[in-house]
Amino acid sequence: MRNIIQKAIFCLLLSLWSVSGKTQKDTIATAYYKTFEDINQLLEQHIPFTFEQVCFVTENTYFLNKLDFLKFDEKIQALRSLAEQWMKANPLKNYRYADSINFHKNLAIYKVLKDSLPIIMKDSTKYLHLPYQYDFSDYTGAMEWSDMFVVKLLASHKGNCHSLPYLYKILADEMGATCWLSLAPNHAYIKNRCKEFGWYNTELTSGTFPIDAWIMASGYLPLKAIQNAIYMDTLSNQQAIALCVLDLAKGYEHKTHNYTDGFILKCCDLSLKYFPKNVQAMLLKAETLKKTYEKQHLAKDAVAKTTYADMEQLYMKLFDLGYREMPDKMYLEWLHSVISEREKYQNNKIPHS
Repeated sequence: MRNIIQKAIFCLLLSLWSVSGKTQKDTIATAYYKTFEDINQLLEQHIPFTFEQVCFVTENTYFLNKLDFLKFDEKIQALRSLAEQWMKANPLKNYRYADSINFHKNLAIYKVLKDSLPIIMKDSTKYLHLPYQYDFSDYTGAMEWSDMFVVKLLASHKGNCHSLPYLYKILADEMGATCWLSLAPNHAYIKNRCKEFGWYNTELTSGTFPIDAWIMASGYLPLKAIQNAIYMDTLSNQQAIALCVLDLAKGYEHKTHNYTDGFILKCCDLSLKYFPKNVQAMLLKAETLKKTYEKQHLAKDAVAKTTYADMEQLYMKLFDLGYREMPDKMYLEWLHSVISEREKYQNNKIPHS
């Protein structure tokens, strides 16, 4: 009941913003600054909006508030219902630890996202629920930023290492299951923990439970990066929302290509406030400062030296933390190898068939 009331309040706020946006001639800047202030307030005042809602607001802003949250949530609830029905039809066997329900829920989410499930409706109609596929056509959102969105994943049944783990977390939150987003170079995945197997990874790219060696095998994950917890660490819900703030900045970047009005820097700073080791936020901030410096330098602006110093400091911090940029071509080759050599990195302790 509490969740329903909270969602009703959220929908009311969305409708109020939609109306006010029309009276303000809802420009790109207006929409993005409003969303920034809303998320900032959520974080500062610890307002209990869910990851699903913040994720939706971020994606909705890119479309200038033209998406329908109720339709979005309806699809989430349908997947949740499917996961719960799978649990009823497939009781967990040979697992007698106290966290069996949580383990069962996570396994059900994995099945819904990465397996083919035969469904029989009440009227005896049969259909096959197909797994969500990895979309290699624009896996970084370079051509179209919305290719990174959960709303695109739900509509097309195709996603990437951004939208797939986001959807997993949304479903886990809805079902009351525990899981964590985790990061690797250019990549996001799910970390889980259970009493029988300890920590294990859930990879939505290949549909496997890979061992840590899979993540470290890329060659772009130095020991220093792991020791400094910029990769392979569990993200709190607050840090996950901080990722959405970075998504907001990226959406604004793709929409406007405006690096000098301060918005992208505001988003990076807010993300880093709640997720200080968000190296992607550091990198975007450094690159934004670089573009700002270039413009200031041409204009012989007196603050150019300060901007350059701030940029240089960020690049040095990234290096000291162990960040190394992984070339797109190598990342794509790595993704293909993850799928083609999936059994090589599979954690066989986790039941997956």
